[in-house]
Amino acid sequence: MADSFWVHNINPFVLRFPEGWFTEGIRWYGVAYVVSFAIAALLLQWYEKKGKISINIDQQMTLLTALIVGVFLGGSFGYQLLYDFSRFIHDPLAALRPWEGGMASHGAFVGVIISILWFSWYSARVSCFSVGDWVVTLVPPGLFLGRVANFVNGEVWGKITDVPWAVIFPQSAPRGFPIELIPARHPSQLYEAGLEGLVLGIYLQWRFWRSDVLKRAPGQLAGEFLLAYALLRIVGECFREPDAGLIMSISRGQFYSIFVGIAGLFIVFWRAKAGKTLDLRSANNKGD
Repeated sequence: MADSFWVHNINPFVLRFPEGWFTEGIRWYGVAYVVSFAIAALLLQWYEKKGKISINIDQQMTLLTALIVGVFLGGSFGYQLLYDFSRFIHDPLAALRPWEGGMASHGAFVGVIISILWFSWYSARVSCFSVGDWVVTLVPPGLFLGRVANFVNGEVWGKITDVPWAVIFPQSAPRGFPIELIPARHPSQLYEAGLEGLVLGIYLQWRFWRSDVLKRAPGQLAGEFLLAYALLRIVGECFREPDAGLIMSISRGQFYSIFVGIAGLFIVFWRAKAGKTLDLRSANNKGD
C-alpha cells in the first residue's frame, strides 16, 4: 500500500521551540490564520480605494478586530458544542484554548455574524446587511488557507479510496501501526480548499465587482454566500471521514450545513424582495 501512494510526512511546524517554552512552536495552521486576516485587511483597503465600501481605515481595523474575536471564540466554542460536547461539559474553558485543537466553521460563522451586528449597530452605524456583503467576500481566502493547513497537519482526512492521487495519512491509524497496512484516503482537505476557497471566492468576487447586488439588494450577497457554502460543504463532506458520530445517517458537517443553506436561501429571497420593493418605490417616485 505504502509503495503505491504518497505517505503524508509534511512538518506541521514552521518553527519548533525548545522544550519548556509556553508552546511547541509556530505551526502552519497559525500562519494560515495570520495570512488570512492580512488578506482581509488588504481587500478592505482595496474596496475603499475603489469606492465599494463606506468605512475608513480606522473602522476597517475595528471590524477586523471584531471578526478575529468572533472567528476564534465562535469557532472554538462551536467545535466544543457541535463536535465534542462531552469535553465541553467537563471542561468548558477548553473552548478558550483553541491552540489545543478544534475549530468549527459553522461556529465561526455565528461568531462572525455577532461581530457584524456589533460593528454595524454600535461602532460604525452602517447597515448590517451591507457589512455582511463586504465580510463574506473576505472569507474564502481564509477557508482556502485553513483547509490547506488541515492538509499540512495531516488532519480531517478523507475516506478510504484507491484513486491515483490518494494519500496515506499516518495519523489516521493508531500510533505505531505499520505504514504498509494503513489504507490510502482522499485528500479531502484539498477538495474543500478548492470548493470553499477557490470556487466560492471567484463567485463572490465576480458578484461583488460585476453586479449591482450590493446597491440593489444589500444582504443578498451574504445570503448567496451561506447558500453556496452549504452546498459546497455538503459535496466536500462526501469525500471526508466524519469527525464525529453521524446525525440522521449523514456527517455532522453536512447536517449543520443544511441549516446554513436554509438560512442563506431565506436571506436571498428576503433581500431580493426588499430590493425589488425599493426599485418599485423609486420608479413610482420618478413617475410623480
